[in-house]
Amino acid sequence: MRLSPTLEGLRVYPFVRLTEARRSLEVRGVEVLDFGIGEPREETPAFIREALAASIEPRSGYPLAEGLPELREAVSGWCGRRFGVSLDPATEIIPTLGSKEAIFHLAQVIGGDLVAVPSPAYPVYERGALFAGKQVVEFPLRAGVPDFSGLPWDRIGLLWLNYPNNPTAAVAEVELYEEAAALAREHDFLLASDEAYSEIYFSDEAPDSALQVADRTNVVVLNTLSKRSAMAGFRSGFIAGDPAVIAALRRYRPNVGVAPQEFVQRAAALAWGDETHVEGMRAIYRAKRDVLLPALEAAGLRHVGGDATMFLWLADPHDRAAELLELGVILAPGHFFGDHGRGHARLALVPELEACRRAAEIIGRLPER
Repeated sequence: MRLSPTLEGLRVYPFVRLTEARRSLEVRGVEVLDFGIGEPREETPAFIREALAASIEPRSGYPLAEGLPELREAVSGWCGRRFGVSLDPATEIIPTLGSKEAIFHLAQVIGGDLVAVPSPAYPVYERGALFAGKQVVEFPLRAGVPDFSGLPWDRIGLLWLNYPNNPTAAVAEVELYEEAAALAREHDFLLASDEAYSEIYFSDEAPDSALQVADRTNVVVLNTLSKRSAMAGFRSGFIAGDPAVIAALRRYRPNVGVAPQEFVQRAAALAWGDETHVEGMRAIYRAKRDVLLPALEAAGLRHVGGDATMFLWLADPHDRAAELLELGVILAPGHFFGDHGRGHARLALVPELEACRRAAEIIGRLPER
């Protein structure tokens, strides 16, 4: 049997390697504290779980790709309250099965030869482009800021931004989005802004969104409930922005069967309408961060990233992450996110607070370098 040459040519998905490392440690009887994979592990709030259960009906038809009106309206309302923007629920929003599938599929909808991705970056931007038959061109992040110089603009069909950033935790202001949106209009490519971590931040100022640009032509934003509401297993997100792009997605998405289940959509609508539980999530992540940062700094793992997301981006020139792996504390090596991530490690603040305390003790036992 012949497989897709794209599939055959891919390296093993980076985080599969962390799963293999975890299993090897467990076989040896080592307690594993896994800060590698950024999978939220907090409890989904009870009111959301109750809404999900109440939404299950005796008969279940196929969900429509356009999504339930009540969810699109809830997303529109949240975007208005959070970012001060007005979005038409009928033409500027479409629900997605989380954000990962939407990221993967977007390159199949957009023309152009090239997909431009930041480095370091979430690997799915590149992999979605490759499966769509596109070439990938990288632009570096320097102190979290994209360097667009030298990009072959006339060949680019899709350019990805991601703020607050995974893995660097950097944040962006509207001025950066305005610059990128102007380039998108000038060169007729799609600017896609992945904002999955927009609600996990530790400064007094909430991060901006690309939805706030003055002209959203050729601009879309993706967001998800996975992080803000601890709903990773629900797989519920959205794409919002340029009505022409949303119309194209409405044509494309019925072909691939990725419409979220309607009982999930009803629970999601409720989640977008509540901020109290999100404030609680931020407090949980802040407590974990406060426990781990002093121990990391003392071990020479200096946080060089921003003040948002569930990640710490650590300068690791001496590969202390490898030492910690032997002790059962798993971090993600920076090269998992591209060549510009070498010499770094990413720590995901996902284990429970008590596990973070145990990890801080282990990190504190590392010999000085």
